[in-house]
Amino acid sequence: MRDPEFWHSKWAANQIGFHQDDVHPLLVEYWPHTRPQRTDKVLVPLCGKSEDLVWLAAKHDDVQGVELSNIAVRSFFAEHFYTPLVMPVDAHHELYQFDELSIYVGDFFTAPVQAVDLIYDRAALVALPEEMRVDYAKRVKSLLNPQGRILLVSLDYEQSEMAGPPFSVAEQEITRLFSEFKVTRLSRDEADEQHPKIAQKGLSRFAEEVFLLEAP
Repeated sequence: MRDPEFWHSKWAANQIGFHQDDVHPLLVEYWPHTRPQRTDKVLVPLCGKSEDLVWLAAKHDDVQGVELSNIAVRSFFAEHFYTPLVMPVDAHHELYQFDELSIYVGDFFTAPVQAVDLIYDRAALVALPEEMRVDYAKRVKSLLNPQGRILLVSLDYEQSEMAGPPFSVAEQEITRLFSEFKVTRLSRDEADEQHPKIAQKGLSRFAEEVFLLEAP
């Protein structure tokens, strides 16, 4: 985002340790807290080729994703044997569409996505350096309908002990970024000493947290 080439090179070299081959268990467990309706429009920022898209599309009639890398988007459709309709939407974005899914290839900050009721952020906020997170929060809030909800998965660790991405974005910062929202922490999973981030990276602590953000 700040450096698009960083992410393009990661996908080109298949250095995608952030990608998960299965639906994220935290999505399955905590999505009901958003009080989802089938007719709710859903947005997944910086979606990669996440299996979460398939899970969400099975439950909602309209799921939009935005991803910088066309390698990621093409891989997603190829791996699921979907043949999307592909069309340019402006000079900087393409739209891949298949049934309930619409994925825009290009910059999230300028992608022509529609306003939504629900946002699922598993790895978007934590992918961005601190100086971009205020703009990201503004962009997300501008795309959310009144009384919309966000399910946010974040990380909490000592930032000085490891360079991101993914970055540490603690509850205090989330509350500040979304100050007009009701912020509820639903879960905090504290890593033990066997966790790779502790055992291999030598972090003093590492936790994955889930938040429900509710718009006014």
